[in-house]
Amino acid sequence: MNAKPSHALHALELRHLHKRFGSTEIIRDVSLTIRQGERVAFIGPNGAGKSTLFNLISGCTQATSGEVLLNGVDITSKRPFEINRLGLARSFQVSNLFSNMSVFDNLRCSVLWNMGYRYAFWRLLAKARDANERTHELLEMLGLTDRASVLASQLSYAEQRVLEIGITIAGGARVILLDEPTAGMSRSETERFIALIRTVTEGRTLLTVEHDMSVVFGLADRIAVLAQGELIAFDTPENVRANARVQEAYLGVPLEEVALP
Repeated sequence: MNAKPSHALHALELRHLHKRFGSTEIIRDVSLTIRQGERVAFIGPNGAGKSTLFNLISGCTQATSGEVLLNGVDITSKRPFEINRLGLARSFQVSNLFSNMSVFDNLRCSVLWNMGYRYAFWRLLAKARDANERTHELLEMLGLTDRASVLASQLSYAEQRVLEIGITIAGGARVILLDEPTAGMSRSETERFIALIRTVTEGRTLLTVEHDMSVVFGLADRIAVLAQGELIAFDTPENVRANARVQEAYLGVPLEEVALP
């Protein structure tokens, strides 16, 4: 029996990624490997290139040079929907929901596609029993059962973020990218939301850009630190906290006290 290739344990690999806009280099030779099931937080000062890096990974922006591999498959030149079908899903800083559809129908749209249903005007969705049952399971997991019939536009901001997470996992993605998921939330909302993220991403690979250091150090297995487009550290929370170069990037402010823009 042949041994599996080494990348079988790698959910994501970035190889010498560069991104330039005109003469300005935004991402500079970023290389890292993220293991299956690992939770990684990306942090860095404002303008460090965090969102640009997420755009490169998810296919929203094309790299100037370098490679992105998802489960060993080169996705560098693929479009976002192609990457999504390979098992990577991303949520954005701004909620992206069907505002005039109910919570249930927002979730069911994602469930239907993952279960192999395709657009057919003659199919009665009410009879898609397996998809409906899965949608109800997700509602319960997300704590949104009582909000199932409510329009997405009528949810609170925190509830909209919860629904967006549900849509992300309903599609069956094994690699999840969350861009500032707790931005705009109160402390109590943040604590509940992070507990939910832990539950729904169990066994999945999670990448997040996050400004709240208490979230970063409480959630991440490893932390990737960007400064001026360069990866200056990629290590455990304890080692990142003690890293002199990271402290310098944050202008000498203790890392746990930093609130990133």
